[in-house]
Amino acid sequence: MVENASGTFDIGGELTVHRLGFGAMRITGDDIIGEPDDVENAKKVLHESIAHGVDLIDTADSYGPAVSERLIGEALAPYPDTLVVATKGGLLRNTDGDWKPNGDPDYLRNAILGSLDRLRVDTIDVYQLHRPDPHVPFEDSVHALAEMKDEGLIRHVGLSNVSVERLDAARDIVDIATVQNRYNVADREFEAVLDACEGYDIGFIPWFPLGAGDLGDKADAVSAVATKHDSTPQQIAIAWLLHRSDVMLPIPGTASVSHLRDNIAASHIGLDDEDMARLDE
Repeated sequence: MVENASGTFDIGGELTVHRLGFGAMRITGDDIIGEPDDVENAKKVLHESIAHGVDLIDTADSYGPAVSERLIGEALAPYPDTLVVATKGGLLRNTDGDWKPNGDPDYLRNAILGSLDRLRVDTIDVYQLHRPDPHVPFEDSVHALAEMKDEGLIRHVGLSNVSVERLDAARDIVDIATVQNRYNVADREFEAVLDACEGYDIGFIPWFPLGAGDLGDKADAVSAVATKHDSTPQQIAIAWLLHRSDVMLPIPGTASVSHLRDNIAASHIGLDDEDMARLDE
């Protein structure tokens, strides 16, 4: 069995996880709506991830909506002591496929009660604001999460889709344990946010870590490095993330057990300076 060889990171300075985690968005139905075609297979993927040493699972109440969290709770609760389940709230999903932010404090308080129930826990390990709401002051949304942390409903607070300025504003209110922004070998728009996370020792969770297979102008370089290591471009994209920063916590998702194993195998790929330089050109 291929073990998770990604090294570890302490989320919030205390929750030790392997840096390669699992993103549970893809265990839902098509277009992230409804039940998956094969519920038992989705649960098998979750069990396999843990068997291979994954101890960070990331989800959100909007995946399904509610489906991903519920399947995690049904499949894995009561959780192993070493497993960290991170979820997100503040983004609505409708049947038209729209994603609509809602950072209203009352809504967030109601949302976390639903997440607690579906995940079958009394406290969320890491609860992340899924996206700032342009119609609600950002600080009000963060204050709501800080209050729920004080009440014991949240252990650690995280953010998603934020700038350095908003990260700093949130840190004035509550300790921030993780930031989840779009980032991969071909898309480094949020490099400054990653740099800030390194300085603050905050876990950086890159969403879209494989670019859905579209690596743009990096595709040729990634393919060349993949050939050198007898691996796939997707595995090199994961290996690059793990080599890029010690605070990086990639969470590639899949609904396939074989794909999951391929992703975990990427944690064994050792990129040298020449590889990194080629991928950074």
